Amino acid sequence: MKNIYGETIQDLEKYFESIGEKKYKAVQVYEWLYQKRVTDFSQFTNLKGETIERLKADYSLNRITIKKREIDELTEKYLFQLEDNECIEAVLMYHDYGISVCVSSEVGCNMGCAFCESGRRKKVRNLWPHEIVLQILAIEQTINRRISSVVIMGIGEPLDNYDNIIKFINIINHPKGIALGARHITLSTCGLIPKIKELSKLNIQINLAVSLHAPSDELRDKLMPVNKVYSITPLITTLKEYIEITNRRVTIEYVMLNMVNDTPECAKMLANLLKGLNVYVNLIPYNETSHLHFKKSSKERILKFYDVLKKEGINVTIRKEFGSKISAACGQLRSKEVQ
Repeated sequence: MKNIYGETIQDLEKYFESIGEKKYKAVQVYEWLYQKRVTDFSQFTNLKGETIERLKADYSLNRITIKKREIDELTEKYLFQLEDNECIEAVLMYHDYGISVCVSSEVGCNMGCAFCESGRRKKVRNLWPHEIVLQILAIEQTINRRISSVVIMGIGEPLDNYDNIIKFINIINHPKGIALGARHITLSTCGLIPKIKELSKLNIQINLAVSLHAPSDELRDKLMPVNKVYSITPLITTLKEYIEITNRRVTIEYVMLNMVNDTPECAKMLANLLKGLNVYVNLIPYNETSHLHFKKSSKERILKFYDVLKKEGINVTIRKEFGSKISAACGQLRSKEVQ
């Protein structure tokens, strides 16, 4: 049985037409689900009884379970249990401009980035659209507030789950759905070139963030196995094309690893690589974990790196640190409740 939270409004329009009903009922269902947040088909009072019974027969309203909630300053981490008992995590962050949620897209991850805790568990499966939507709904219900932005940056490589992610974006972006503007949705990828090309053709105005983390193939090969398939030069070419097609600025994510990729020479190489591109670099202080040997760059090394990029005319920011005390920071999420 399908979960109704994974259906786009177009899916529901086709469904109602297939059972001899008017397709406008899809909008009514969306209003109950996302605007009134009703979780019982019987309470969809503007639908006739036989339609409600048909919905009950064809769709579930099952939710995912919050197994654990941990709270740090300006950050909350949620461990969710799915219907097959697999677990994923999502993170809520309070910013001065609103509330954001970082959602997971897969159980486990196959990208195997050397510095990432989340990738220590191989991919078990993709998340279905409803399992991603329900991360948002469960958190909003818990805090009794609407979130203002979503980043698809939790466990998993979103573009490795492309179809389900596009469906998820459609659901949360729709004005009758969660109604998040496209520019309040950020998708983060380690650089799956064919899928970036596909994404560019959809004409959706979401934000694209690309995890680069090294300015040369030699170094990136060691840090990110994906580089052996999609190396830096074709990736940069693809980003140029993406920017031209979408007219959107791309974020370059760069995690700062002490004595690995944080030298002034690396900064100069990165600047040369990105010159003339409509991008900005987000320098991410590394979040250490007990299982991995990488160390966080000092504040001085990060600032020196930042200064080199600035002098070279590259737009750059240093990411504010969130949630490291509860292992909710970038690269620390797990899909399994284990040490």
